Amino acid sequence: MARVLVVGAGLTGAACAALLRGAPRGQVAVWDKARGAGGRMSTTRADRGSADLGAQFVTCEPELAGPRLSFYEELVTHGILKPLTAPVEGLVEREGSRNFVAPQGISSVVKYYLEQSGADVSYEQHVTHISLRDGRWEVSRKAGPPEQFDVVILTMPVPQILQLQGDIVNKSPEIGPSVVVHTTVAFGREHLDSDPEEVQQIILSHLHRIVPSLPKPSSIKCQRWRYSQVTRAVPNCPGQMILHTQPLLICGGDGFTRSNFDGCIESAMSLAEAVKPHLQQFQTQAAKIPQDLL
Repeated sequence: MARVLVVGAGLTGAACAALLRGAPRGQVAVWDKARGAGGRMSTTRADRGSADLGAQFVTCEPELAGPRLSFYEELVTHGILKPLTAPVEGLVEREGSRNFVAPQGISSVVKYYLEQSGADVSYEQHVTHISLRDGRWEVSRKAGPPEQFDVVILTMPVPQILQLQGDIVNKSPEIGPSVVVHTTVAFGREHLDSDPEEVQQIILSHLHRIVPSLPKPSSIKCQRWRYSQVTRAVPNCPGQMILHTQPLLICGGDGFTRSNFDGCIESAMSLAEAVKPHLQQFQTQAAKIPQDLL
């Protein structure tokens, strides 16, 4: 049976793992360096509330979604998403578009796909090296022994892919509301390597000038997204890029499409379609083995 590793438990990785469920002779594992699922669709929780640190809501534009409309419908049917009814200041909506929020936190979308995948999901697995060993990929991490896989799918941000070494170098009544403040991309770029405490104070001072009546928060978390919005996707790639064919090493994510829900799903579908023919090869090889040896 082929071992498939998906690196990254964000939306693209989780959806790709779910799409690979039931693929012929494929055993899927998902590794992520964080302590939980979500990636840039993560939800932070505290004693008195929770907040979505990345995506705040999901927008479906039917004319662009096409065959991916079923993904939105499935999430709504299972209660993972519900229509956004509250007004969003400054939001420019396209005709026919629909916005959705996740009642249990935006990370619940990713967790839903991971649960549907049936994959073996492991966190705090920081991949550092990927090397060829006897026709398979040996994947090393900061903690734990290296493991070998027949197919490796990389879904983390492109800058993190480029940092890899090896053969690819190149609900309670006390819970109150939460306030999430997003900066502009320009502000984030300017203060990317600044002291988080200093940046937090700049943001809080500006927030106080805008909304001086806000009560004192019970807790504050300043989240820095080093890899946030994709400003220029990898050109001429249909949602993924094959780095090596035998054994298969392939990468995807919003860096190959666009930074929104639809872009991640498009990449996940493209990844799954590219991987399935390779898994079919293992089924054919297994069929040639005498039954008494299986």
